[in-house]
Amino acid sequence: MKKIQIFLFIAVIFNTFSTISAQSPKKIIIEYSDFADVNQLELPDALLLTGNVRINHEGIIMTCNKAYYFQKENYIKAFGNVQMVQGDTLYMNSKYAEYNGNIKQAYATGNVVMRSPDMTLVTDTLNFDRNIQQAFYNSKGTITNKENILKSKSGRYFIPEKKFQFLTAVTITNPKYVVKSNHLDYYNNSGHSYLFGPSTITSEQNYIYTEKGFYDSRKNVGHFLRRSYIKYKDRLIEGDSLFYNRNKEFASATNNVKITDSINKGIVKGHYAEIYKKLDSMYVTKRAVAINLVDKDSVYIHGRKIMVTGKPENRIIRAFNNARFFKTDISGKCDSIHSSQKSRLTQLIGKPILWNFENQMTGDVMHLIGNKETQKLDSLKVLNNAFIVSKDTLGTGFNQVKGQNLYGKFRDNKLYEADIIKNTEVIYYLRNDAHELIGINKNVSSKINMTLDGNTIDTMTFFTNVDGEIYPEKDLPENARKLRGFIYRGEERMKTKDDIFPPDEEELNEKIIQQGKDEMAKENVPMKIRKETLNYDKNNPPSKKANKK
Repeated sequence: MKKIQIFLFIAVIFNTFSTISAQSPKKIIIEYSDFADVNQLELPDALLLTGNVRINHEGIIMTCNKAYYFQKENYIKAFGNVQMVQGDTLYMNSKYAEYNGNIKQAYATGNVVMRSPDMTLVTDTLNFDRNIQQAFYNSKGTITNKENILKSKSGRYFIPEKKFQFLTAVTITNPKYVVKSNHLDYYNNSGHSYLFGPSTITSEQNYIYTEKGFYDSRKNVGHFLRRSYIKYKDRLIEGDSLFYNRNKEFASATNNVKITDSINKGIVKGHYAEIYKKLDSMYVTKRAVAINLVDKDSVYIHGRKIMVTGKPENRIIRAFNNARFFKTDISGKCDSIHSSQKSRLTQLIGKPILWNFENQMTGDVMHLIGNKETQKLDSLKVLNNAFIVSKDTLGTGFNQVKGQNLYGKFRDNKLYEADIIKNTEVIYYLRNDAHELIGINKNVSSKINMTLDGNTIDTMTFFTNVDGEIYPEKDLPENARKLRGFIYRGEERMKTKDDIFPPDEEELNEKIIQQGKDEMAKENVPMKIRKETLNYDKNNPPSKKANKK
């Protein structure tokens, strides 16, 4: 029994000793030096090494001109042309360095240069922790690789990931742009940058601001997520999520998109947009609206899709699929709208209807022509089946004028004169100064000229082949008080800028706004962008879509 106990005791002691031996740090090995000396008075417990000193510790090789080796502490102080080499991937040179073999940490100062096959770091002071394979500096540093030059006040290098992390004042200089940020993660092997907090990317073409974004310096593409915008000389692009391809000068924006044209004083909004800068074109959908300032008032143009093309002086706006527009004094609907900045011509194409104050106008084709100098509405053309309808000011009847074509003139954006030509017909409720109904004028002629004062027809002149009369109200039956083709659509008239959006697009807008609020609540998750942008970069759907264009 005693023998068994003694055996177990010896086994425990042996295992404990083996564990301590395995855990104890390995000693630094002095492989070579020209001269070695011990001076207990000047350097107690230290070995002085001079000339071609070479030291080895668990795979790291250190060379220098002179070194103090403190054997008990397992510690080295190295002077003059110090170099540390880890494998064939990491080299560090400095004037002075210290290395602690027990905790496997190094400190270097004086013209420190750290090199790997694809980058060079230059700084004044550098710390290197071999246990976690990280190097960090708190003095100004410059990193150079094939694509970029990175400068910062401090930084940390994660060697296995080949990742730099900067938390104060970093600048990346590329031949095409400059990046500035206070928090940036940079992957040297891929050229990927992750930007956190206020950051900018400046180039000759544009200026990008983001507070959470990603940029690939090799593919020249970026994805920006928080309070981001892209600013050109003549255009500002904003959105909850922005994608940018520098090589193609292509950008796409998703959710709460706003594109501002500083030259033409225009704004385009929607929840998805594609902008092709080289082609001077953009495409906007999902509650899309183009807003232009005209005579201190705004014109709102909506379509399921809006396209804006051409240089500023020749810009054309196209809205199609259930197009609508609104201004405080005029509004309309049609299948599509084509508006030219150069000619000041706006075409309403496909079942157009126009309201100017209380006057409803329809026809096969409508042209609104603006004055190039005043930028106010100048004239109107209604081609084929022109029809004007307005409610009688006091009664329940409708004033009606129809003909083949209508040519109108505007003053202060109000239709004040119109010529209706060919096969014209009229039903008009005549009232005296006391607003009493005199009779109902019903006739036909070859041409009509009428002047208007707001909602009221001021004068009406008939030309050639005039045939008709003024009927007392009791003598003209109800079924005779409407011209062929009469349809009153007053309930469709848009009275505010929000009326231009169909119900389904309003529902979409509310849904996206709620999604934005949900995302804002989650936006403090710091690494979410990393997964999103990497997947975005792999799939790259906007770029594919752009290639199809």
